[in-house]
Amino acid sequence: MVRHKYFNLLIQNIYNGLVEGLSNFSQHSRVALIYAQNSSDPLRIYDPQKLLKGHEPRLKEIYFEDDAWRDTLVWTISRQPLDHFITFNSLQLAGIISFGGSSRSFFYQMWFTDHHPDICSVYPTERWLEHAGWLMHQDFSMDCISMGTSGHVLQNHAIHAIVDHIVDVRNRIIGIDARMLIKPILDTVLKLSKTREEGSWPRGRLVFIDSEFLGDIHFLAKIQRHERPFTANIKHVRKLLLAVEYSDRKLISDGNTIIGISDSPVPDYAVSALLKGDYGFIEIAGEPICSVFDGNFHSTTRRAKLVELEEILLDSQMDPELSTELFKVIAKLVHTAEIRRHGCTFVLDLNNEPVMLSGHVLEPCLDLRKDENLDLAASLAKIDGALHIMSTSFLRGFGCLLDGKAIPVENRARGARYNSALRFTTEHDQVIVVVVSSDRPVSIIYHGIEINARCEWNPLPGYLYQPETLKNYLHLEDI
Repeated sequence: MVRHKYFNLLIQNIYNGLVEGLSNFSQHSRVALIYAQNSSDPLRIYDPQKLLKGHEPRLKEIYFEDDAWRDTLVWTISRQPLDHFITFNSLQLAGIISFGGSSRSFFYQMWFTDHHPDICSVYPTERWLEHAGWLMHQDFSMDCISMGTSGHVLQNHAIHAIVDHIVDVRNRIIGIDARMLIKPILDTVLKLSKTREEGSWPRGRLVFIDSEFLGDIHFLAKIQRHERPFTANIKHVRKLLLAVEYSDRKLISDGNTIIGISDSPVPDYAVSALLKGDYGFIEIAGEPICSVFDGNFHSTTRRAKLVELEEILLDSQMDPELSTELFKVIAKLVHTAEIRRHGCTFVLDLNNEPVMLSGHVLEPCLDLRKDENLDLAASLAKIDGALHIMSTSFLRGFGCLLDGKAIPVENRARGARYNSALRFTTEHDQVIVVVVSSDRPVSIIYHGIEINARCEWNPLPGYLYQPETLKNYLHLEDI
């Protein structure tokens, strides 16, 4: 009994550290675990935040419709060294990132967490879950452990998870003997992102390339070997970055020094930092891995996905081609407002006859499918009031005021734009309102409801949560 409580406490420490770490890297993140310590043990589930609720049919299919996976796993791990940790890829649950593993000392574990829609890449999060599994395997195989150590490691694992993924990608491309160290590179980028030059945030692309591949790069300007500044000299690197801002040029480094300036395409094996003012992105193989801002690495793309808006338009009575054009127009306007960091409101009027709005009505309406008109609309969005956009992607008016009667679901913690949109859409069925806040949250409001509102995040319990059997969780006790 004492040992059982000890194991539960060990799981809780790892779990809590994982939740806190992932929540700092992404939005608030829930975590769940399915595990069996021994091959003869029943599968148990540790899910205090109810992450896996709604996925019961898929879990039943994976774990109970065919039990052959257990025999196969027993056979596989019996042929591995005692401390070898075999990894499993994602179970492909909708809205969930999962990763797990198995070893001779811990038969099976699969970790789950939220797949946030604005995530740059799932791979650093998968590496995080993989490390949680490895720590679990290690802790359970030891007779003595300093309780809480693994949890503390997972709280601050962001940079290591990013490094692990970059190393994996580079190993696949150029082999495991790559000598460029990734951790110092990320430290350099993090410091550079916080360094202003004459009050301006850094802009431009800094590319790190292995010294043995520098011969493949075309340099517009190359610094003499004995005068190359070290990347540790952040102020010097920040000044050199001025030469590539607002251009397609890149500042090239071998990880230790700045080599020069190039216009060559970025190779897939290179680590690239794209700095865009007070934020930036780390890229590998042409894909963003994470963003960097506020002195830390984060998972977000910093762009609203607008998935719920796209679904509403597709489910409406609109012609599919018109709905696609309208979505592209709104997405462009929203992303422009996010970049410029100003609040605004867009009224999408799906009625055949437009609703009457108090504001500046245009004559004739502007066709927002034309780039010059779309650019003008993006500037008009900065003026107080909403843009009135028809289902045909024509801008009917700007500076429009939304009115309506007070409703119970208003949120006094939100601004006038948000609550006016709630009132207005309550009284107009065929109207969607998109509200962009200056601090980047985007609300999609339809029928008086914010349809992309985040569900309430279940906080961690303040007591020692007791795992339950997966059969009991899935209501399969009689199977």
